[in-house]
Amino acid sequence: MTEQLIVRDEILIEANSQKVWEVLTKPKYVAEWDELPENYPNEDMTEGSKVIWELPNGGQSITKIIRAVVQKDLKIALHVSNWEVKPNEGDVAYNYQLKEKGDSTLLKIEIGDFSLIKDGKMYYDASVEFASDSKQIIKKLSENLD
Repeated sequence: MTEQLIVRDEILIEANSQKVWEVLTKPKYVAEWDELPENYPNEDMTEGSKVIWELPNGGQSITKIIRAVVQKDLKIALHVSNWEVKPNEGDVAYNYQLKEKGDSTLLKIEIGDFSLIKDGKMYYDASVEFASDSKQIIKKLSENLD
C-alpha cells in the first residue's frame, strides 16, 4: 500500500469560530489567503460552491465545497480534469476544522490525499507551503475582524 500524502497543520487563533468561519467562506477574505478567479461572485461560499480555474494545458482545476458545518467543519474537494487517475470526489480535499478553545479557535488543516494521483508528491509539497502560509493569513484576518 502506498504511503498517504496528507498535509496536516494547525494554528491557534485568538478569535471566535464565527470570525474564523467568515475568513474561510467570504470571498473577500478567501481571496487574501487563496487565489480566486477575478470575476468570482461575492456571496458567501456554502455547500456546492465551486471555483473553476482554466489551466494552461487546456484542463480545469475545480474546487467544490462538499461539506459545510457552520463554524465547525469545511471540506473542499479538489479535482483536476486532466489527472490520469480520477479519485472519488472528496478523496483529495482541503479540510478545515474549527475547535473552540475558550475565546480562541484551533484551526486544523488537512490537505490530501495526494498519493491517489500521479505527481502527488509535487502537489503535497506545494500544499505544505500553502497550509503554512495560508494559516498565518487566516489567523491575522480573523484576529483583526471587528
